[in-house]
Amino acid sequence: MTYRIKVPPRSLPVDEAHLLSGLERFVLSLRDYRRPLLVGMTMLLLAGGTVGAVLWYDAQTARKAQDLEREATLHYLTRPTDDPKKADSNLKEAIALYKRVTDEYPRTPAGPLALFHLGNSLVQANELDSAIEAYKRFVVMYSSQVALLGLVQQKLGYVYLLKGDRDQAAKAYAAVLQIPGALNRDHALYELARLEESQSRPEAALAYYNDLVKAYPNSPLANEAAVRMKALDVKKPSDVPSPPVAPAPPNTAPKP
Repeated sequence: MTYRIKVPPRSLPVDEAHLLSGLERFVLSLRDYRRPLLVGMTMLLLAGGTVGAVLWYDAQTARKAQDLEREATLHYLTRPTDDPKKADSNLKEAIALYKRVTDEYPRTPAGPLALFHLGNSLVQANELDSAIEAYKRFVVMYSSQVALLGLVQQKLGYVYLLKGDRDQAAKAYAAVLQIPGALNRDHALYELARLEESQSRPEAALAYYNDLVKAYPNSPLANEAAVRMKALDVKKPSDVPSPPVAPAPPNTAPKP
């Protein structure tokens, strides 16, 4: 008697069957949303391309501005002292290049430095009003550039002094003291003290000199301030009243 071995029917595991049905549903969903997906992917690629193009353009612009600023500085620094005509030509070329940077590329990293050097170049060219305008433009546009902002205010004070406007010069120097982290506060204190001296106000000058010596003892201006304080103390009138002058004795000599 023969026996037949029964082979159980082959069937997929439950989990594998569920997996296949899930894949099928996913494929069907892709077919249903094919157009929106393609549109989304296209927009994503376009956005990425746009961002990349903007970054590339910004990098090229910054490089071009930096090259112009360096060329201008080269003209400014290589003015020959023995050739006034060539020196004047170099200065004019530097001013033109600095203006180009500040006008065409103001938002690049080279923009603030170019505007600062533009003001300095205009001072050298004795264009004081244009220099003041350049420095004021810097204050408005680049107030976050703390290190340069203090120097700009100091330069602005110098230009006002050249124009004979002591009040505006004092305001410019005082503005340096209001800039947190300014590296030239000692210079501003010294200039304010000198201004007070020039206007015969020794008490105010002494106060500024004293602040300079106390706050910045290692400053190269501290020694000069101490010397000026001693000089002002010598000139300062004494607070001790002078003794009264005794009246002259009456003339008691007999008349002839």
